[in-house]
Amino acid sequence: MKPQRAVLLLRISDDKSGDAAGVGRQEEDGRRLAHRLGWGIAHVIVENDTSAFKRRKIRLPDGTTALRTVRPGFRRGLDLLASGEADGLLAYDLDRVARDPRDLEDLIDVVESRTPRIPVESVSGSLRLANDADVTMARVMVAVANKASRDTARRVSRKHEQLAEQGRPGGGGIRAFGYERDGVTIRESEAEVVRWMAQAVLDGQSLNAIARELAARGVSTVRGGKWNIRSVWSTLTGPKIAGLRRFRGEIVGKATWPAILDMDTWEQVRQRISERALGTSNKMVRWLTGSLWCPLCQGRLTGNSVTSTRRNVGPIYWCSTERGGCGKISVRASHAEGEVERRLLDYLERPEVFQALVSAASGDSMEQVRAEVAEDEQQLKDLARMWATKQITLGEYSEARRIIDQRIKDARMYLVASAPRLLRSLLAGDVRAGWAEMEPVDRRDVLAAVIPDGFWVYPAEKRRVFDPNRIRLRQLPEA
Repeated sequence: MKPQRAVLLLRISDDKSGDAAGVGRQEEDGRRLAHRLGWGIAHVIVENDTSAFKRRKIRLPDGTTALRTVRPGFRRGLDLLASGEADGLLAYDLDRVARDPRDLEDLIDVVESRTPRIPVESVSGSLRLANDADVTMARVMVAVANKASRDTARRVSRKHEQLAEQGRPGGGGIRAFGYERDGVTIRESEAEVVRWMAQAVLDGQSLNAIARELAARGVSTVRGGKWNIRSVWSTLTGPKIAGLRRFRGEIVGKATWPAILDMDTWEQVRQRISERALGTSNKMVRWLTGSLWCPLCQGRLTGNSVTSTRRNVGPIYWCSTERGGCGKISVRASHAEGEVERRLLDYLERPEVFQALVSAASGDSMEQVRAEVAEDEQQLKDLARMWATKQITLGEYSEARRIIDQRIKDARMYLVASAPRLLRSLLAGDVRAGWAEMEPVDRRDVLAAVIPDGFWVYPAEKRRVFDPNRIRLRQLPEA
């Protein structure tokens, strides 16, 4: 009797387009064969983008682990045949059904468990298990197919190993955030976001806070989705942004593509993230870090939230020798923060300054910047056309492009910065009350937006007495 409840098994190993066109063609041909044979199809099992060769380590029912192909659809088909819910198997070709000898043997066991044997047919005619000769031929052909898959896997592996040795991108896969599809060219708009994320980690923000901030700015991942802790972590800890090549989980050397973060910064970011994962808090406390400068060596003062070992001295800002500073300038954190806070709030409450900042931080201002970026990008195209038609020299083109590129870069930095949003929030209500409720990292961003050049911290003339004149503007802010 011809099968009337047959399984039609459809499989394709690699569906890069994701449109399942391959299995769709297999289904058309399979149904045409079923009609010619007089079979009825009751179950269609689709294994799209599924390998019949690659094995993964799995846990077996007895608790042991082993390497097996993972094919839930194929296993479901065997269960249907074994239980009697299905009475035949039809596929496009033998290698669509099995490339692993163990899978074929499982199918043979099910087919031979009934008398007469469960019918098996294929569009190509390569798969039949009606007698011992068919079974032997199937075993030989699967062994050959398995060998071919192993040879291909070995060649591909050697190719990727050679690319890794040369520091070249491996190709394929998802585009890395910060780089174009070729894996080599930096996408500057995304690279600026990566640099901001790195600085945010160094300033004490959590990965979750960074993800929320990116969502608030409307920044998407390369897949167009929302950022989360995992995606922020993988972007910042991955060696690609440091210009390093990774192969089989190990860094094998420098890459041919340019780095977005220098090595020191990348390693510091990884260390901070690791410390936080181990339970060491890296939440920002000293919000003047990055805004205080040493006039003796022009280095930045860094905040230390741990009480100094010197008598009666709490947390300080110091020109740290560990970070290349001279070690000669330090100031008590409470004094510096109190003085800068007083000056900043007094400055923000000046009527003319308040109005100027409200205008600068407005949504209209952001739209204006976006419009200016679009105009500059069009100007670059016009400039390239003028050079191509010899209306300007290469020197004129290069100089003009340098100026416009810098303008676009500055504008994009403004668009991805959080300060305009924070300023809008702060200036929308009581400035002092809003400031008091701000987290240290937000205070840092507001200060950097209003007084980007920061302050010099001069040596103390009197010990044990804080002189506010030690803290001086590096450059007067413009209202």
